Amino acid sequence: MKAFAFIPARYQSGRFPGKPLVTIAGKPMIQHVYERAVSCPELSEVCVATDDERIFTAVSGFGGKAIMTGKEHRSGTDRIGEAALEMGLKTEDIVINIQGDQPAFHPSHISRLLEPFNEDKSILMTTLKYRITDDDEIPDSNHVKVVTDRQGFGMYFSRATMPFYRGDPSDRVYYKHLGFYGYRMDFLIRFTRLSEGVLESAEKLEQLRALEHGFKIKVVETPFDSMEVDVPEDVRKVEKMLA
Repeated sequence: MKAFAFIPARYQSGRFPGKPLVTIAGKPMIQHVYERAVSCPELSEVCVATDDERIFTAVSGFGGKAIMTGKEHRSGTDRIGEAALEMGLKTEDIVINIQGDQPAFHPSHISRLLEPFNEDKSILMTTLKYRITDDDEIPDSNHVKVVTDRQGFGMYFSRATMPFYRGDPSDRVYYKHLGFYGYRMDFLIRFTRLSEGVLESAEKLEQLRALEHGFKIKVVETPFDSMEVDVPEDVRKVEKMLA
């Protein structure tokens, strides 16, 4: 069993067109993400999956590997599914989905995504959660919240604030979903062939497709947050962090 990482990247974005190529601390953002990924020793290979020639050229320019995909994909997971098939991965391989807008992610995120696959052969899909410490993030729809059962499997993911606490308990806890995923290769291909879920369409969250079709997602807690670049104003925040 080998682990391969894919970074889905598209140029068009409603809130931030051209986001993967925005310059952060002297490099395009996609390069920061790629370089962090290749620093993870568990990964056999890292590849950017894109539908845009500008991103493909940029990745090739800094010595990275990229694969051109179709433009019709519903989500980043569907995009990397095409790329993984093109690379000829084996059914027992693990595919890691690293979001292209998280240029300062902690390398241990990859280790945590992989652990459940080594411990339990029934695990098909993994992702991460982080306990929210900034109260401003709780109502922010850009920060997806997740609730899990006692075995650590995802019960629901939402842009809304959840769980809802009646009253104002001092011990309230919220978890943010970090958009990293791990899949067994055979499940990834199965996932891409599932019909889009009603909740997935409503929330624009691809992981809900798995839940709506009855599949479990193992959610692993990490002590490290991962800042996303959602809008242009986030660039300076990430630069300060990298500095």
